[in-house]
Amino acid sequence: MLIDTHCHLDFKDFDEDRAAMLERARAAGVRRMITISTRVRRFHEIAAIAESDPDLWCTVGTHPHNAAEESDIGVDELVKLAMHPKCVGIGEAGLDYHYDRAPRVLQAKGLRTHIEAARATNLPLVIHARSADEDMATLLESEMRRGSFGAVLHCFSSGTELARRGLALGFYLSFSGILTFKASQDLRRIAEETPLDRLLVETDAPYLAPVPHRGQRNEPAFVADTAKVLAELKGLTLEALGILTSENAERLFHKMGGVAA
Repeated sequence: MLIDTHCHLDFKDFDEDRAAMLERARAAGVRRMITISTRVRRFHEIAAIAESDPDLWCTVGTHPHNAAEESDIGVDELVKLAMHPKCVGIGEAGLDYHYDRAPRVLQAKGLRTHIEAARATNLPLVIHARSADEDMATLLESEMRRGSFGAVLHCFSSGTELARRGLALGFYLSFSGILTFKASQDLRRIAEETPLDRLLVETDAPYLAPVPHRGQRNEPAFVADTAKVLAELKGLTLEALGILTSENAERLFHKMGGVAA
C-alpha cells in the first residue's frame, strides 16, 4: 500500500478523467491520496472532492504564489475550515523565491499565519520551499521556539542544509518524481541519509511526473515509480517501503486514522 501525500486533484487537469485516475491509482497500489489546498477561498471545491471518496483527504491553505491575493486570511478562518472531517493538514504554505509571484514579506506573513493555525489545530503544516533555504530554515527555527508544530517539507528538492535543519525540528521530508530524474544525484543522497521514520512519498500531481512518465501529466498512480527508486536507495522492497511510508503518513496526518482496507 502507498499513500500519495501531496497531489492537486481539484486542478482542471483531472476534470475529464478523475474517476478513471482514481481507479488507476488503486490498481497501482495507491490506496489513499491527500489533495492539497492552494487557495483557502477554493476550499469548498477541495473538500467536495475529498468527500466524494473514502480514500481521499484534503488540507486547507494558501500557496505562496497566492499569498498576496489571500493576505487577509487569518488564523481563525484556517482553524474553522480545518474542522472539516476530511481536512488533515494546514497548507501548503511557504516561501518560493524562484518565481516570486507574491512579495516575499507577504509569503513570510502567510507562512507564519499557517504555522499558528497548525499549532491551534494540532494538524501538520505542509511546507512549500523553493530557492529560499536559508530564510525558510531561519523562519521555521524561530517559530519552533515560539511553540511546537508538526510539518513536512513537501516535494523536497532543496539542499542538504535545509534537510538537516528540518529533520532537527522533527519534520518529515516528502520525495516526489524529482527523485527519479537523472540529474538528481544530490537529492538521492539526501534521501539515502533521511531516517526511515521521516520519509514520505508524493506526486505533486499534475506536475513532476517521474521517470518513465516524465513529460506526461502526473497522477497519483505514478507515486509507485518514485517509491521504487526510494526503496532501492534504502535497501528495501517496494512492499516494505510502502508500509513504512504509509505508517509515517498516518502518524503525521493523524486525522486520517489507520490503514484503509
